[in-house]
Amino acid sequence: MQALERVLSWGGMKKDIAFLVVSAISLILSIFDLIPLPFDAAWVSIILCGVPILLEALIGLVTAFDIKADVLVSIALIASVMIGEDFAAGEIAFIMQLGALLEDLTVAKARAGIERLVQLTPRTARVIRGSAEKIVPAESVQVGDILRVLPGETVPVDGVIIAGQTSVNQAVITGESLPVDKKPGDEVSSGAVNQFGSFDMQAQKVGEDSSIQRMIRLVQSADAGKAKIVSLADRWATWIVVIALSAAALTWMITGQMIRAVTILVVFCPCALVLATPTAIMAAIGNATKHGFLVREGDALERLAGVKQFTFDKTGTLTYGNPQVVAVHSCLPGLSEQALYAYAASAEERSEHPLGRAVVGSYRARYGVAPGAAEAFHMLPGLGVEAIVSGKRVMAGNLDLMDQNHIPLEDTVSQAAAHYLEDGCTIIYLSLDGILAGILALADTLRPEAAETIAQIKSVGVTPVLLTGDHQQAAFHIAEQLAISHVYAGCRPEDKLNYIERTQQEGSPVCMIGDGINDAPALKKAHVGIAMGGIGSDIAIDAADIALVNDAIQELPHLLRLAKRMMRTIKCNLAFSMGLNFAAILLAMTGILNPVVGALVHNAGSVLVILNSAFLLKWRKTK
Repeated sequence: MQALERVLSWGGMKKDIAFLVVSAISLILSIFDLIPLPFDAAWVSIILCGVPILLEALIGLVTAFDIKADVLVSIALIASVMIGEDFAAGEIAFIMQLGALLEDLTVAKARAGIERLVQLTPRTARVIRGSAEKIVPAESVQVGDILRVLPGETVPVDGVIIAGQTSVNQAVITGESLPVDKKPGDEVSSGAVNQFGSFDMQAQKVGEDSSIQRMIRLVQSADAGKAKIVSLADRWATWIVVIALSAAALTWMITGQMIRAVTILVVFCPCALVLATPTAIMAAIGNATKHGFLVREGDALERLAGVKQFTFDKTGTLTYGNPQVVAVHSCLPGLSEQALYAYAASAEERSEHPLGRAVVGSYRARYGVAPGAAEAFHMLPGLGVEAIVSGKRVMAGNLDLMDQNHIPLEDTVSQAAAHYLEDGCTIIYLSLDGILAGILALADTLRPEAAETIAQIKSVGVTPVLLTGDHQQAAFHIAEQLAISHVYAGCRPEDKLNYIERTQQEGSPVCMIGDGINDAPALKKAHVGIAMGGIGSDIAIDAADIALVNDAIQELPHLLRLAKRMMRTIKCNLAFSMGLNFAAILLAMTGILNPVVGALVHNAGSVLVILNSAFLLKWRKTK
């Protein structure tokens, strides 16, 4: 049996296309008798397209007694050959293999996500033993070891900082848009990238227990546990076989004419039934492609039609993931907000921190000029920056920077900062010559089309949910602006995956939309995963069923409506093909149809099914 399976898998899709081309030519030669041959040219189609069908049916029956559509096709093929209707047999084999090829084209899979994730795993670690520093393989690190992480390096294991201050980019784990300041006593996770200062840490979770390894296992388990949709033709195959064989046997017994029985088997061959789903899916995929979607899983649209929830990541999905200055508050008499802004931008002009770059970029965008020059610039890891601007000593950073330099906060500044923090902003405090000068509030920017997108998704009867690794203030502020009532903040990758798994077990299929590496397990686990292809990570895209190439989230409602329309088209195709088959059976029973005419009639039904599916190519709901 394994030998048969190797024969079936040989050559792949290119072989199938070549066989179909040769078979089509042979059928044309057969019906028009263009070239005299010692045998019917239709036998080429029977051998190239029919033999694989027979082998598939045999393997399914022998190994698992699995009755699929190819069992009925095999019966019709054998019966047609037995009574000498070679063209009918060749035509049936060709149509069935064409349907199978269309289905294969829609289910081509790319599985590079886990491999890319593995590549993120740190290979080495700097272990401090006594006064010596030694580079060792990351997998050899033991719990309790003291490690040193330099700027630009990836944290090799989970642990706690014991010396040094820094900022780390932990988007791999949490999806947060900004680096997080760390100091002694704070925890750091493997896979996070150290951005500025070096620090020493004590290992707490190593090897398979580390965060990055847990994420790899989450992606693998989510993929393994994801159920695949069985085609409707195969789902109904057992009943079709029983009905067709019963009708053929009764006709033969009553009329005594084998040709009528064979005609019943031919017209009941489920060509249109097999074509109903893949042709509609391919047309819908063509439509989706024109609107910026790359459908990577053949049955993704079929699954999308049944989702009850759309869960959104926040950063990079509903927002741009790029912080901007949204407010400037000066507390020094005579110091305007523009002057305070200019001091901050000048001090941050040489900063490598994303917040510093955001301040400089926002200043240039607002005033159209570059900030002034700064002298004696110093980066203060985990705190902020210090520089001399226009003769004044400027410090810009977090609250710890103010505390360490004994700069008190006025009540008005504290109240203003608290207000912006409630809205999910990040605060930069500024001082001039040791005196508090004011604050800058930075926030991620909401996509302008996000609110209308959420409203349209609700109008289709699907519930939007915000599922983010960001902190509560930022999450609830965005949710309030978008009228999203279901919000889950501070989610790690396993939290997102567990929410989706729990929700789907309760009978509510979920579509997950995300962009980051930390979204990969959830994208795998969800009934349908959609990745932001323009700004999303390669790993997120590999984990998803669909990629939104240009990040135009306003097209998501169209994709959802298209999926539902596609399912209605499929059901219409199925109803039509089954109705035509039953009508053809009645005509075959009375002898009006012979095998060749019967094959042409029911294949005409296949053509109508394809034409009906083709209308999906340009479909779009008008407002």
